[in-house]
Amino acid sequence: MQYRPYGKTGIMVSALGFGCMRLPMIGDNVDVDKSIEMIRYAIDHGVNYIDTAYMYCNHQSEIVVGQALKDGYREKVYLSTKNPSGDPDGSKWRRILEHQLEKLQVDYIDFYHFHGIGWQRWIETYTVPGGPCDASRKAQEEGLIKYRVFSFHDSPDALIKLIDTGEFAGVTVQYNLLDRSNEEGIAYAASKGLGVVVMGPVGGGRLGAPSPEIQRLIPGGVKSTAEVALRFVLANPNVSVALSGMSTLEQVIENIATASRTEPLTEAEKAHVMAALEENRRLADLYCTGCNYCMPCPNGVDIPANFRAMNYYRVYGLRDYAREEYARLGRREVDGQPKPAWAEACLECGECEPKCPQKIEIIKQLKETAAALGS
Repeated sequence: MQYRPYGKTGIMVSALGFGCMRLPMIGDNVDVDKSIEMIRYAIDHGVNYIDTAYMYCNHQSEIVVGQALKDGYREKVYLSTKNPSGDPDGSKWRRILEHQLEKLQVDYIDFYHFHGIGWQRWIETYTVPGGPCDASRKAQEEGLIKYRVFSFHDSPDALIKLIDTGEFAGVTVQYNLLDRSNEEGIAYAASKGLGVVVMGPVGGGRLGAPSPEIQRLIPGGVKSTAEVALRFVLANPNVSVALSGMSTLEQVIENIATASRTEPLTEAEKAHVMAALEENRRLADLYCTGCNYCMPCPNGVDIPANFRAMNYYRVYGLRDYAREEYARLGRREVDGQPKPAWAEACLECGECEPKCPQKIEIIKQLKETAAALGS
């Protein structure tokens, strides 16, 4: 296992972190025995960053992680979890923290996140007098949490603002082959001494699906699409931990092998991947850049979402995932009425096409999308 510094904390963390959001389930309940086996196998093979959250796995993830960390395993890892409270009352934030300590059966948490914050939420809710920010400082002084960090789903500009508050030791942020929007923010965080944990390195499962197109990104062949995705993230020197949500022991074994490589990508491989990604982005932009100028559709079709699914299918070769995304599009509210958002709902009114700065033949491409992804 390779280890990297977590910002300026002095802590060395494993390149692979175990994300406990996708633990194996039996119905609505976590398969406790399998989960403990997987977590302990990972720790025994060098993983020392374990991440969970208050609501993961129907609120059961923290309980199972706590059980897995018994028998001396707690001392081998850095434990990360997240407080979801969006209430300006710091006492409510504190009650969740205390409940998490009980669920995890630990005396302290190493990396404690404000969960999924954005800039407006931070300044309007968290920083009020007596609010969560004040409560977190007090908990840190008491030794209940070691480092205050945050997870993030806002704009790249908001990421920079949150880093510049100077409040945080680290950030957990989305970054993968298909979504590089936070690349500059990740570099900025590292330059400011923050640890950077990447969530979704395998795209929330998208990049776990077989794709010859993605596997060809690395010359010489690889075992899986997921390997390419993980190696890409780990090739970024500003990343401290790539956090993978694993649900089988086989995934754990494969990801440990990938994270144990001395060099995730050679310079030649990195150059090849970046060139291929830029070409893929160019191809995707030929179809749709997601600017939303074509919206709203009078009949409820979610045009950018349809084309995004088609890009997964056509550009990245993620065919099964594209069909799943398409099926999830469901319905949009139009004038108070639910309307199908799928491409099949296009009535060819032509209202969208003059608005498109890319001059895309939207009606034609919606027909192609419906033919490829529809029922």
